[in-house]
Amino acid sequence: MAPFTVLEICAGAGGQSLGLEQAGFEHVGAVEIDRDACATLRLNRPAWNVIEGDVCELDGRQYRGVDLLAGGVPCPPFSIAGKQLGNLDERDLFPQALRLAREMGPPAIMIENVRGLASNRFHSYRREVLAELSRLGYDASWTLLNASSFGVPQLRPRFILVALRPELAARFTWPAANIPPRTVGETLVDLMAARGWPGASSWARSASGIAPTIVGGSKKHGGPDLGPTRARQDWKLLRVDGLGIADQPPGPDFPVDAMPRLTVRMVARLQGFPDSWQFTGRKTTAYRQVGNAFPPPVAKAVGQAIAACLSGKAPAGSRQLRLDELAVVGT
Repeated sequence: MAPFTVLEICAGAGGQSLGLEQAGFEHVGAVEIDRDACATLRLNRPAWNVIEGDVCELDGRQYRGVDLLAGGVPCPPFSIAGKQLGNLDERDLFPQALRLAREMGPPAIMIENVRGLASNRFHSYRREVLAELSRLGYDASWTLLNASSFGVPQLRPRFILVALRPELAARFTWPAANIPPRTVGETLVDLMAARGWPGASSWARSASGIAPTIVGGSKKHGGPDLGPTRARQDWKLLRVDGLGIADQPPGPDFPVDAMPRLTVRMVARLQGFPDSWQFTGRKTTAYRQVGNAFPPPVAKAVGQAIAACLSGKAPAGSRQLRLDELAVVGT
């Protein structure tokens, strides 16, 4: 059987892309406006149709027949919370996702977002999104998933929207959240020891928890670090210096009891990327791509649940999606 197809918008550096590929989806297009992220996608998947441009200019009618519309659209800014969907704010791309759904008419839709969209102040906004999807003939649900429940060694809660045609929604079940993550130390000890740092093993034993949510930041701010003050305190408990990103792992002269900084590759592992996935650009650019990514293992799990519905392998009546249902999985 031919693989299912997906058009992905706001693809970034490929976290969701890779997860959906692992779930059996073939990209007919990966749309991304950031030049460096597009270069990363092309580097890792030269055969993909990477569309570098504004999703607002994409004509969904040419993608009719595609099985899945997916994307990690930017979160609506808090300034529009409680306001009408479609409020003219260039940072809000949910209206564009809905437009593409209307033009494409895919059997399935999957949109990933940050936890903030689950807050009460966005209740009216979410209701409007669901109402529009209902008008388009979909059953839809929002769900909060913690990446740590899918083997990713950081908490990273993500707010997921899945919308399906009613005959498919009757088969849908949210992915089971039962894969315990390794600790930060277990995940990174080989990378910390790669240049001969004698403190790598003792550091790994001390880094005995999972990471706080990694923050990618925006282009408006300066160099990379691991988040705001509270996050840096959490990193300190893991014996990680969160004030910056290192160019390379600590070497043999690095003090045994000092706190190392993470490299981009280390952060990528904590996001669930395989070491084979490369990131283009300088350190700050590469870190931003990693930090803003959707962990591939979570995308894979949700993608597999959708693929099971599309293939008819999911048992009918598994779990009917209901409008304005907010399930919490993996907390």
